[in-house]
Amino acid sequence: MSTEQHDADAYGQELARISQHQHEATDARFTVFQALAAVGIGHEQADDIVAKLEAEAVAGAHTWISESSPPHGSEQRFENGWFAGVRDVASYLLRIADTTATATAGRGCAASSSMLLAHLQQPHSPAPTEAPAPAVELDAKDVLAAAERFPWAVAAPGERHWPDGGDFLDVALSAVLPEEREGYIERLEAFVEQHRPRLEEMLRTHGPGSKPASHGR
Repeated sequence: MSTEQHDADAYGQELARISQHQHEATDARFTVFQALAAVGIGHEQADDIVAKLEAEAVAGAHTWISESSPPHGSEQRFENGWFAGVRDVASYLLRIADTTATATAGRGCAASSSMLLAHLQQPHSPAPTEAPAPAVELDAKDVLAAAERFPWAVAAPGERHWPDGGDFLDVALSAVLPEEREGYIERLEAFVEQHRPRLEEMLRTHGPGSKPASHGR
């Protein structure tokens, strides 16, 4: 196996682990919002509590990185590079912690979770026994309209984060399973609100005007 293939496999495994952590975190956040609502804590206060917990987790990573040291006996040039890298990573983590802690205004994570829970708890009419219910259709225009309801995610005219036209969305949405289409837009909106700081950072570092974007969409 080549070095490049090994690196790609290792990176793929890391992405899978991160994805699992994110999935579990979303479930845990949903449970926390339910518990806080049950004891009478309002949406804004619940958002503030959860945001501070998330910021503390990032701050813990900052401390761990800042206290790391190069291998014993390393050359001076290696140590200099090590500490320069640590400072860069630590500064980046600090910005994430600051953004997470101060991004509660307008996020509405708790409110979005409540709306999603109410939607999921709505009784569904039983399907006729003689024929299965038709699959819910996902309209690309409706999904695009939902995305554009988040003005912070829309770039300047001529620099959109997605191609013009709906063909690319039709292809992307074809991957959504039939049983996942009911309430898809509501879940999409809840996901965007819950992960807003991370999405904003991704758009800043990889969106229009960024170095990766200069190599093509």
